[in-house]
Amino acid sequence: MLRANYHTHSTLCDGSDTIEDMARRANEIGFLALGFSGHMDPDIHMDWGAYVAEVARVRELYRDRMDILMGVELDNAYDPACCPGAEYVIGSTHFLPVDSPVPMSVDNTPELFSQLCREYYGGDYYALSKAYYEFESQVYDRTRCTFVGHFDLVVRFNDQMHVLDETDARYLGPALDAMERLVSQGVPFEINCGALNRGRKAELYPRQELLIALRRFGGEILISSDAHQRELLNGGFDVAVERAIAAGFTHVNVLEHDSLGDVALRQVALDTL
Repeated sequence: MLRANYHTHSTLCDGSDTIEDMARRANEIGFLALGFSGHMDPDIHMDWGAYVAEVARVRELYRDRMDILMGVELDNAYDPACCPGAEYVIGSTHFLPVDSPVPMSVDNTPELFSQLCREYYGGDYYALSKAYYEFESQVYDRTRCTFVGHFDLVVRFNDQMHVLDETDARYLGPALDAMERLVSQGVPFEINCGALNRGRKAELYPRQELLIALRRFGGEILISSDAHQRELLNGGFDVAVERAIAAGFTHVNVLEHDSLGDVALRQVALDTL
């Protein structure tokens, strides 16, 4: 089993358990590393000072048992200066930069997603998805992220709404263009198990066609549960490993503190998990 997770939320943002409760559960199930990644975006953003202090406190509690990392999930539309000292950054696109009095995300509710499409893209979901991927292609430029979070989040509601054919060139073309650009910048992608874990989608992010393309482009992967509750810290890992191997990947990357205390990527063979 993969014994680490780097996409972890707590009660300091939109999670249901405290940082200490998440760390306790991770230790109970044999994790070697746990990375916290609270939201900093236009809609949900933490008290950064309180977050830094709490991660440091809990890190000390588990110093001899588990490597605890202090990361952040930084939205593409938010200011990178909001999270000084973050040890790693998940670059995620939840919001589109439309001229709206309130932030407009692609993953809030089906009703708000429909409103976003109707008011800013003339009801054309392919135009919306194209705009999403054009913005997503900038996520490394804007956030200098360590890895890309839930790359195809724009299809969060598609299992129930069926407004996009995810095999159609109008959808896949912009997605593949964004993916290829990000791979060329050397940024890894996460296989995100969050929507699958919570019964929201039948597919992981990225879906299998995109995961196969990622391998073809020479991309690198991490695996994350996107845990908002302690019970799902390792949820979906077995599925993610299976689908990564099916896509042609031979290894996954993990984050850890090196001998100098810096956070670095290390490769782990998938067939050992």
